Amino acid sequence: MKVQDVMSKRIISVSPDENAAVAARLLSHYNIGALPVCTKEGKLRGMVTDRDIVLRCVAAEEDPMRVKVSDIMTRRVFSVHAQQSIDEASALMAKEKIRRLPVHDNSKIIGMVSLSDIARQPKCGKQAAQAFNEITQNVRTY
Repeated sequence: MKVQDVMSKRIISVSPDENAAVAARLLSHYNIGALPVCTKEGKLRGMVTDRDIVLRCVAAEEDPMRVKVSDIMTRRVFSVHAQQSIDEASALMAKEKIRRLPVHDNSKIIGMVSLSDIARQPKCGKQAAQAFNEITQNVRTY
């Protein structure tokens, strides 16, 4: 099975020049935890998460209306090609301890794939469980 078979094709992204408040509203409105940060041409520049906004903006006592997404986003982003296998995507998620990946084709973002997208596939539950186990190793619970 390929990544393109399970990915979400609806892409909600944000510009690096937008402010953190806009990113937060997008995350809230679409009930998602991460946004690809893309240029107008669709080139991936980073990812911004709800956690990035809280830790790098709110907790730092910065004004979300004045902080640019480019200032708080994660720049080191992992992605997968639409033609890669689900096994490759889940292995990358496990290795890098991430739960979602932008999906690209010809250097343009065409979707997002999450661990839950993979887990919903009857034949892929084992890979998702293994990836989830590796992602959550050494995570403290309170």
